[in-house]
Amino acid sequence: MTAADYPERVVDAIGPDMAASASSHQPIVIPVGANPTPIWGMTAAERLRRMAAARGLPLAGDADAAGALLANLRFAFDPAWLPYLIARPGTVLTREGVPVLAHVTTPADRARVMAAMEADGPLDPGTLAVIAAEADEGIFNEALRKREKPFAERLVPAAVPAIERASYTGAYKGVTDLLTKYLWPEWALWITRLCARAGISPNQVTAVGSVLCIIATIAFWYGWFWSGLAIGLVFMVLDTVDGKLARCTITSSALGNAWDHGVDLIHPPFWWWAWAAGCTPYGHPLSHDGFVAVIAAMLFGYVAQRLIEGAFIARFGMHIHVWERFDSRFRLVTARRNPNMVILFAGLVVTRPDWGIVAVAVWTMASLVVHLVRLFQAMVVARQGRRIVSWLA
Repeated sequence: MTAADYPERVVDAIGPDMAASASSHQPIVIPVGANPTPIWGMTAAERLRRMAAARGLPLAGDADAAGALLANLRFAFDPAWLPYLIARPGTVLTREGVPVLAHVTTPADRARVMAAMEADGPLDPGTLAVIAAEADEGIFNEALRKREKPFAERLVPAAVPAIERASYTGAYKGVTDLLTKYLWPEWALWITRLCARAGISPNQVTAVGSVLCIIATIAFWYGWFWSGLAIGLVFMVLDTVDGKLARCTITSSALGNAWDHGVDLIHPPFWWWAWAAGCTPYGHPLSHDGFVAVIAAMLFGYVAQRLIEGAFIARFGMHIHVWERFDSRFRLVTARRNPNMVILFAGLVVTRPDWGIVAVAVWTMASLVVHLVRLFQAMVVARQGRRIVSWLA
């Protein structure tokens, strides 16, 4: 995960024509009111400014502009609501009747919504479409690969922990591996809060993680597997933290994108190679032919799976792991870094790291077959004239 994972592309009932129209007529963003209560180490006004900047939206500006997004600073809302309302002029998001965020297009609507926000009272919507934040309906977030219910809550000191948790949870991918989904969340939330309050940037977290990744590789190479696993564990948690920190604090950069994604893409094969080499000093060396076969299988399987995932996105416009329920469940255990580390850990527990790396090679090839079959199945379905859509949509 990375700082550049931040951009939210909300895909639900928004059609391509509506989305194109919204992007060509960007509204100005107008903060209404004031709120000193900090969230993720920043004021509500600063958080709104960052959200607007991240989407290229002008803040305040032309008071007579036709379209405006009015944001009530008494509330904190999920960044996913911005693109959602941008695509829906004449819509207002409310919480217990009080307007939180509104996309208005006429002076009369603007005046009526601003008056309700300033009075902290219920809104007479008139012709505006109303979305109640407390309603059960959700939206599908393609960037995070999940159906979600974005939050919009009153920002008061007592509510900050719950709002930060909702913000953090909202930044979590719904379809990911089992460690990221079930083991990391609480650890990463604690570290993310600490970093936000200390002013530590996502890129600084990525830098620390990169150093730990290199140290873990060296430890594996020399057969210091337990030390390497401990260091790698910290790196893997930080690999989750940097992306969550970026989304929660609304910070992102091209450098963070290239850096973090580059580390994520490049380091796994080096870990597997180092682990296989480290079996010799550990005392359970692989044979020459076994070493070559394991590394060849893992390198080929790793690259081929990435290519299949890219081909699926290019052909069908979505991740292969969100097509059907099976694909989302298989993503929990597919041969990516974190599930592979579980296998290596199991091998080390029985003092046979060589068995662990062989098992990872076998699982990598098995996962490759599953991905290849799913790609061909999707192509067959498409040729039959049926749309390929996510089961989460």
